[in-house]
Amino acid sequence: MNVQHIFSALSDPTRFAIVEQLLEKGDQTAGSLAEPFNISKPAISRHLKVLEEAGVIERKIDRQFRSFSVRPQSLRSLDDWIGRYRRFWQTSFDRLEKVLQDNKEKENKDDDRD
Repeated sequence: MNVQHIFSALSDPTRFAIVEQLLEKGDQTAGSLAEPFNISKPAISRHLKVLEEAGVIERKIDRQFRSFSVRPQSLRSLDDWIGRYRRFWQTSFDRLEKVLQDNKEKENKDDDRD
């Protein structure tokens, strides 16, 4: 899954809100997803297509009914990507904390000598 495509798809506020709605309420039809927005049905369809092509959502067809749901794999891909940077920052903060502690100890020793 291409994380860049996922971020690109989610960068639009309407698409982000659609995904939030799906996460909150579960599977929904295009019509129910369109209700909170003051945009046309073709515009909602275009947003859904972008999300689907990015792998964020999937379309389920049951006879004449079409519903959409979030693909958990896309959220795992985002979590994996964020996790790498979380580890980087945590390690950086740990190193910074050690440097600050070492400096504080050095200052305390210098103060004791005076």
